[in-house]
Amino acid sequence: MARVRDRTEDFKDAVRQSARSLGYDEAKLASVMASFIIHKPRQRLPFTKAALKTLESIGELDQFLLKHRKDYTDLHRTTEQERDSIEHEVSAFIKACQQQIDVLKNSINDEEENSKVWLGIAAAKSNADTIAHKHGVVLILSERLHSVTAQFDQLRAVRFQDAINRAIPRRKLNRMTKKDSAEASNSGNMELRETDKSHNEPLRVQQQLLDDETRALQVELTGLLDAVQETETKMVEMSALNHLLSTHVLHQAQQIELLYDQAVEATKNVELGNKELSQAIQRNSSSRTFLLLFLFVLTFSVIFLDWYS
Repeated sequence: MARVRDRTEDFKDAVRQSARSLGYDEAKLASVMASFIIHKPRQRLPFTKAALKTLESIGELDQFLLKHRKDYTDLHRTTEQERDSIEHEVSAFIKACQQQIDVLKNSINDEEENSKVWLGIAAAKSNADTIAHKHGVVLILSERLHSVTAQFDQLRAVRFQDAINRAIPRRKLNRMTKKDSAEASNSGNMELRETDKSHNEPLRVQQQLLDDETRALQVELTGLLDAVQETETKMVEMSALNHLLSTHVLHQAQQIELLYDQAVEATKNVELGNKELSQAIQRNSSSRTFLLLFLFVLTFSVIFLDWYS
């Protein structure tokens, strides 16, 4: 058996001679020879670049939540305006990541439509595998985003639970202040009645007008307080519904992943079934040919024996 000879140096010498014959200077020649040692990195596809960018954005969102977790949940560290600002930034971040994932999904759908021929069959198995891989990448990104969103929903639920706990004692305090104001107004009315006896009629009319204005303001403030409490209750309910919706969306993502695995397995089973069908068709055609040949030989043998006898 002949020995294998390493011709790498001969190839480098041939490249060096060809480069010199083409007029390359020492710098270009050095770069060409260095390319044999240090290979250039492969150019990434636009889908891969977009997926990596989306993954980095989700990672930055996770780091942002870890950084501002205590600021968002602790009432003594930040104000309501600062917590609202954090919530607005996180919501904008989640919306941007979801838009990037939607762009990736649309690109996969466009590629899948373009890769189909007239009969609706995939043009090549490698392209189908690539599309399946891209679907898996998008699914992983969606799961990462949903996990981060679930963490933020838990923080928001803690915040609104604190708001509910602070709203309940406030309502009790408002009821107590209403009772105190009513008692004070009654005592004030009694004192005013006693002083009215000693004052003249114009002062009595002026005091009556002031009492009417005070009652009107109390009624208006009471109505505003009820409206604010009702709005606060509705906001808490909306937050709870939003948390429930995000939980259902995460559950649906898990179901979609299960359906995707089942679809891949079903595709493999269909491919195996097509192979078995093609083999069965080949066996059927070969057995039919053998049967026809056997009948032809048998008929010829009978005719020959009849002629011979």
